[in-house]
Amino acid sequence: MRNIIITGGAGFIGSHVVRLFVNKYPNYRIINLDKLTYAGNLANLKDIEDKPNYRFVRMDICDFQGVLQLMQEEKVDGIIHLAAESHVDRSIKDPFTFAQTNVMGTLSLLQAAKAYWESLPEKYEGKRFYHISTDEVYGALQMTHPEGIEPPFTTKASSGKHHLAYGEKFFTEELKYQPHSPYSAAKASSDHFVRAFHDTFGMPTIVTNCSNNYGPYQFPEKLIPLFINNIRHRKPLPVYGKGENVRDWLYVVDHARAIDVIFHEGKIAETYNIGGFNEWKNIDIIKVLINTVDRLLGRPEGADMDLITYVTDRAGHDLRYAIDSSKLQRELGWEPSLQFEEGIEKTVRWYLDNQEWMDNVTSGDYQKYYDDMYKNR
Repeated sequence: MRNIIITGGAGFIGSHVVRLFVNKYPNYRIINLDKLTYAGNLANLKDIEDKPNYRFVRMDICDFQGVLQLMQEEKVDGIIHLAAESHVDRSIKDPFTFAQTNVMGTLSLLQAAKAYWESLPEKYEGKRFYHISTDEVYGALQMTHPEGIEPPFTTKASSGKHHLAYGEKFFTEELKYQPHSPYSAAKASSDHFVRAFHDTFGMPTIVTNCSNNYGPYQFPEKLIPLFINNIRHRKPLPVYGKGENVRDWLYVVDHARAIDVIFHEGKIAETYNIGGFNEWKNIDIIKVLINTVDRLLGRPEGADMDLITYVTDRAGHDLRYAIDSSKLQRELGWEPSLQFEEGIEKTVRWYLDNQEWMDNVTSGDYQKYYDDMYKNR
């Protein structure tokens, strides 16, 4: 029996983690703690909302007293912390909100966990604080390639796996942090606080840094769901710069699987990188999306290529991210289960089949519904 708080559990990645834990561990008590900002949507969890081992609590992670009281009430022995502001464009416009949520919110959780766990006879024994972070804290990688070979080229990571890459260097757990946006700077700060609570107080912590996720229930400000919806409705597809920026993509269910393995088997005070060994230029991803959406809607494949519109590049736009997740594969046996082509097909089909979910999110109706529901509580 475990009592686990999952923060940000109504969001994109969090909802997949909550679903996995609720269904896989019926003897666990899963408490979904979410503020329900614009990116939180309980419709993401309709299929498990009545499960006896699941509870939803609407709360701001910055509410130290509220979090402490909840931990005492539920006798919490594990925290999986995903709640965060995560959209780079929003962080450029409003860095204060990102510092408040990502830094002070994480500190609030850490301090509440410390206060509660240190009050127990067994203190930190059997406890775990697992903090989910991003690959963006590492900064950017250059597009490099062996002499005479143009990227993408086949390379071999330290895991021994071959894959297509746009450079010979990858983000590893030993790299120093070099964040370039207010979002990644806030996440880097929160990572440091988590590690400091282990080093100073002995709190059993783990940090993971993951590459770009894609899949069902992602808020449509992010590239893949936004562009699927725009292609469907034949709206412009705004591409930063020339679309040359490279990202490593991971299907969200595989990230949830990794979180499950790391929470149960990962070593205290360790860092694990989670990635898909799956690098794509943004413009190439967009062309795959256009071809896939057109085909599934019965349009001539590639008919909507003229929707691509190049716009001024984002400030501080990192050129390339690429995660080396060999340590996770080697030590804990995790690896992605889906090839990108299969994952993107499943993802496009989901968004096309769930237009009502998309309409509720893009209209903002879901936010009014939750605000009305909770305003008198």
